[in-house]
Formats: sequence, structure tokens, C-alpha cells
Amino acid sequence: MQPSRSGAPAPFYEKIKRVISDNIAAGIWRPHDRIPSEAELVAQFGFSRMTINRALRELTDEGLLVRLQGVGTFVAEPKGQSALFEVHSIADEIAARQHRHRCQVLALEAVPADARQALALGVPEGTTIFWSRMVHFENDVPVQIEDRCVNAQAVPDYLAQDYTATTPHDYLSLIAPLTEGEHIVEAVRPTAQECQLLQIAEHDPCLLIRRRTWSRATVVSHARLIFPGSRYRLQGRFSS
Repeated sequence: MQPSRSGAPAPFYEKIKRVISDNIAAGIWRPHDRIPSEAELVAQFGFSRMTINRALRELTDEGLLVRLQGVGTFVAEPKGQSALFEVHSIADEIAARQHRHRCQVLALEAVPADARQALALGVPEGTTIFWSRMVHFENDVPVQIEDRCVNAQAVPDYLAQDYTATTPHDYLSLIAPLTEGEHIVEAVRPTAQECQLLQIAEHDPCLLIRRRTWSRATVVSHARLIFPGSRYRLQGRFSS
């Protein structure tokens, strides 16, 4: 193990991060390449799976990797500019708490953009777009309704993905990496259907995030994310 600047040995996960980062910088692994699995890295380095997982998770947070649940870990495409804020997959957030994530897909289809959707995506009204609606669960408790419209030209294979195995966020991050984003957060009163999906009472408060993301100059996605206020805390770091 190499020593850190303070003279103390560097943690094992930092060694894994250095090796992966060096391979990416040297062009051994190129954008969109799949890197070895956690099991393969455990066998290669002899460290615990927890150590490997932490290294991969931190490299994902730093934007070097993209992890697709049930598919694998890939080298991220270099960003043309820094994102305005960090946006993480809800599946990764839940996994980081050592909890279980699952997703129930309610809708996944091509639709003509209505006026609101067209404005959000910057396309003419009536343009064919992709629309999805799903509920995310943490240990079988519903914690988020995700209602998303997607630019079909930017992500033509969006409807072909299995979102019980990965998340829209992870897939979009791989195909059209985030370069700019917009968040609008507000407190809302959920509809009767939203109360039913989230298994909450009629007057329980909810948080609503309206999230619009760009890849270079193209608006890729607009998502309406509803969280039950009593079950979920939103936390993030923002930088310019």
C-alpha cells in the first residue's frame, strides 16, 4: 500500500480509485467501455467487496464512471462543461444506506408532446416524445414518484430499457451525459392518486422537484419527482 501525503498508508479503496483513474487517463478504458465487475476486481486486487464498492461509488460521484444496476459499470463520457449541481441516482442513494431499491414501472410509451411538455423539452407541440412514470421503493416503502418526459431524438432507445434493472437517471447519464441542469423545488399537496401510490394520507406534505437536464445544447429530459415529506430528506452539494 502506498503512503498518503501525511505519511500514513493510503486506504485500500484509494488504491483502487487510482488504478481505475490511471487506466481511464491512459486510454486503456475509453468512454462507454465496460470495466471489470466488482467480483472481478475483488479477484484481481484481493480486497473486500465493500472496499471495491466504495471505490466505484466514489468514482461515480466524481463523474468518471456510470453504474447501471444489473448491467455493469462503464467509463463516463468526458463532460464538455461542469454540471451546475450533482445529481445522483435514487438507486445509488438507497444502496449507500445499505437498503434495497426496487422500481415499479407504471407507464413507458411514446406520446405527442402537449404544450407543457413541449415547452420543457424545447420542441414543437405535437412532437413525438417518450414518457415514463414509475414509483421507487426503499425496502418496499414508496419514496418517490418519477414522472419524466424525454427528448426522443436525443435518446432514441429510451423505451427499450428495463427500468426495473436500471434507472432512467443512470441510462440517460450513459447515453447523454449531463452538462447542465435546472432544479425547482417546492412543497405541494399530492393528488389522490399520488397519495395512493406513495401510501400516505390525504393531507401529508410532499416535496416536488422539477428537474430539467441538458447534454451540451440539447434538453434531454424533464422530470417531475415527488417525495413524501415524512419519509425522505433531500440533500445535495451545489457548485458553479
